[in-house]
Amino acid sequence: MELSYQEKLTLIKLNEVKKAKFEELVERTGLDQVAVMRSVLGLQSRGLAKLHERSEKVAKITETGERYVRIGLPERRALAVLREKGRVTLDDLRGVLDENELKPIVGLLRREGWASVKKENGKLVLEITERGKKAGERPIDRALELLAEKKVVPLGEVEKLVPIKELKRRKVAEEDISTERVVEITPAGEELTRRGIELREEVSNLTPELIKSGRWREVEFKRFNIHAPVRRVYPGKKQPYRAFLDKLRRRLIEMGFIEMTSESLIETQFWNFDALFQPQNHPARDWTDTYQLRYPKSGSLPAEELVERVRKAHEHGLAGSRGWGYVWSPERAMLLMPRAHGTALDARQLAAGVEIPGKYFTIQRVFRPDVLDRTHLIEFNQIDGFVVGENLNFRHLLGILKRFAVEIAGAKRVKFLPDYYPFTEPSVQMSAYHPELGWVEFGGAGIFREEMTRALGIDVPVIAWGIGIDRLAMFKLGIDDIRYLFSYDLRWLREARLVW
Repeated sequence: MELSYQEKLTLIKLNEVKKAKFEELVERTGLDQVAVMRSVLGLQSRGLAKLHERSEKVAKITETGERYVRIGLPERRALAVLREKGRVTLDDLRGVLDENELKPIVGLLRREGWASVKKENGKLVLEITERGKKAGERPIDRALELLAEKKVVPLGEVEKLVPIKELKRRKVAEEDISTERVVEITPAGEELTRRGIELREEVSNLTPELIKSGRWREVEFKRFNIHAPVRRVYPGKKQPYRAFLDKLRRRLIEMGFIEMTSESLIETQFWNFDALFQPQNHPARDWTDTYQLRYPKSGSLPAEELVERVRKAHEHGLAGSRGWGYVWSPERAMLLMPRAHGTALDARQLAAGVEIPGKYFTIQRVFRPDVLDRTHLIEFNQIDGFVVGENLNFRHLLGILKRFAVEIAGAKRVKFLPDYYPFTEPSVQMSAYHPELGWVEFGGAGIFREEMTRALGIDVPVIAWGIGIDRLAMFKLGIDDIRYLFSYDLRWLREARLVW
């Protein structure tokens, strides 16, 4: 039978006593506890030894309990002063009690019936009672003595004197589980040792020195069981959601999309709303639907020619439309705000110039007032993008959206619903089915209105979308609460599955 050096040593030492407590076996072998336990389990699997375990609830004395054993419980120290003086104020007890012991002492003395309490000249006065003069040993005193003597006492033995809840409330004891382990050699183990076990030096690595010296003939090489249970190791890795975003970004770039970036989370209302042909009196621009900056309050507008085209689109319309029919305010357009959607970058990119045909995307942090729940955050990530080309239509858009939901999020069921956005026509909302949450809205999409694209200098169709990437990640990472994406839960961070 092939045994390791540590298993052989453990079996030899166990055979000397036949049966031993685990701690005694550790002392006899001179090995550490982990090595002995591993050896015992190995011997047990081969039928050479048996490990008997018995667990029971115990009470253990605390540091506070040990301190009270030395100096006495607070009520005992207070009683000693009362017996000496007869009546005292709380100030008279400050020399024998800590500040944190003074507060409960009145209640403790009252409960034991050792003192009566009066109020004189605005001060509490404690006077010893007949019961206090004759007070002897109580169950809690005997329980504390027992704990001080044995340190660890079976719970049932302590509770014959005082309930463990009371000892825990007084912070003199705590509840624990004690496990006693006894190792016993089996007849097969005795037979093997009787036949003789050769202890040879065991090494883990074949070194050049062993080869040169020839000592490799004298030593025994340690065998490794690759099936043996070992401690789980959690290597360093990216935060799961961060890894998902990075892989999504790379996937889109591999598909030919160009990434749009921004160094700031703050936008003017011009780029966030006006350039998207969203009227200045639209309810979505109200403070209840977006955040506003208090300071600085306003930014600057882009080139005058672009601003003039946007103004005309709002007031009188472009591409055959009548516009919104109001007087456009540049002051309102200059107001600063945390970006409410990534579509603001679409407008910036279209105005700066694009390749035709071309595909663009951005992953941006956006901010919207909302009620936090399993599917809503006030600060979240959004993936926006658009495709610009001569012959694009609505069916192309639906195909892209479905590919996002199925291939990227892993959704099994997808549906499209009609929707409305000021800057797209026609518009659509995409939802996917989550096994825990039901139908979850991912985001909106549509074909940019010509009033918007013409003002930005583009005269071909542009299909665009804005999707809550956090919700996509919920599907991919298999979670049912969006807040978990930003969780500090170490178990989830360690065990979250790698995606893609």
